[in-house]
Amino acid sequence: MEHQLPTWRHVLVVVAHPDDESFGLGAVISRLVDDGAHVDVLCLTAGEASTLGAGQDLAHLRALELETAAQQLGCATTSLLAHPDGGLVDRAADLERDVRLAVEATRPDGLLVFAPEGGVTGHPDHEAASRAALAVAAERGLPVLEWGLPHAVADALNEEFGASFVGLGPDELPIVITVDRTRQLAAAHEHVTQAVPGSVLWRRLEKLGDKEYLRLTRA
Repeated sequence: MEHQLPTWRHVLVVVAHPDDESFGLGAVISRLVDDGAHVDVLCLTAGEASTLGAGQDLAHLRALELETAAQQLGCATTSLLAHPDGGLVDRAADLERDVRLAVEATRPDGLLVFAPEGGVTGHPDHEAASRAALAVAAERGLPVLEWGLPHAVADALNEEFGASFVGLGPDELPIVITVDRTRQLAAAHEHVTQAVPGSVLWRRLEKLGDKEYLRLTRA
């Protein structure tokens, strides 16, 4: 059964790297925008440690990619911070401070993040970003919409790519929505340094089809 997303007017998206908002959350963001939400994106790192696009000025290039991708999705604003890519795990206090400042500036009705269990992809930065957002949301009495992958999709990707996706069961992802990926795909293509043909990022979208899976953590 399909469940509706929360009818929030203002949403703060918290992610670790440029492209997380597109490849990961893009279809959900697109739905929220279509439903009339004002969406702000807080990205905690510039993604400068990516092995894709190595040898270029990745911090600068990925900042530009984030801006253009967010515009494709219909986001109102983006804020890009300079925490070290790959180094968020031991910076909980600093991350929570910055999420808190973003909450104070944007005054959202709720937050949108990756589910914290392994940060969906198994990347420690994703988990650290989500846990910081959840901590601040609990402190401020805000609900959080958490995006995840069902076991079948995570297991298939792990087997095909040797990846580390963390799948969740139906009881853990009770919100299942139908999405139009048009804007998400356009946004993903803006991440030129990361949008490598045949990569696991594209394959994940194929496996998900027109569905996304989430849960709502209430304050």
